[in-house]
Amino acid sequence: MKDMINRLHRSRFFGRIFHTLDYCLQEELKGCQTVLDLGCGPSSPLQHCKNIKYSVGVEAFKPYLELSKKRKIHNKYLNKKVEELDFPEKSFDAVIMIEVLEHLPEKTGLLMLKKAEKWTKRKVIVSSPNGFIPQKAVDNNPFQKHLSGWDYKKMKKQGYRVRGLAGLRFLRREVQNETMGDDLLTSIRFKPKIFWFIVATLSQTFTYYFPSMAFELFSVINLEKK
Repeated sequence: MKDMINRLHRSRFFGRIFHTLDYCLQEELKGCQTVLDLGCGPSSPLQHCKNIKYSVGVEAFKPYLELSKKRKIHNKYLNKKVEELDFPEKSFDAVIMIEVLEHLPEKTGLLMLKKAEKWTKRKVIVSSPNGFIPQKAVDNNPFQKHLSGWDYKKMKKQGYRVRGLAGLRFLRREVQNETMGDDLLTSIRFKPKIFWFIVATLSQTFTYYFPSMAFELFSVINLEKK
């Protein structure tokens, strides 16, 4: 069941209707060939963006980095904390931070947004929970703990265009498992989880346009238009 849900969730037809993370990322990265993936984790959705010619994956947690290397997701890897990085201006077409900001103190997160905007030629793409959602250090990874919250108003204030992901906020909660894995049902609050996952997915058809009600945010700033 989990594999079937994952395959369906990653199909372009499904993504076009329900605005999944994979679909939104693919759409935003059209025309981009080089990408910096900050906090890339073990299974970055960038792997589904076939137009990318060159990418750099940055990951502080060595086991995640090694898993990503085995999957050959990126061309180059850096085993560093994102706040330790530096690149020349406009080094990449795009910089992405998928579920990264919430793992940083707010001051560090704001600094990383500014650095990312300096390193990109075109755009910065960020996904994060909508507001503060508690999370423990799953996968024996101390960097998995949530340290800050990024809501709709905060991202808008930083100049980002914001959309909603993952359906209604109240249908989901902190991950209860000891591992993140790739189970899309893991954050569903109510049982039976499959039923409420369907409800959350259906609600995504309107929370995409009303991000303040969504569980996740998808935020983009286009530097070409500035």
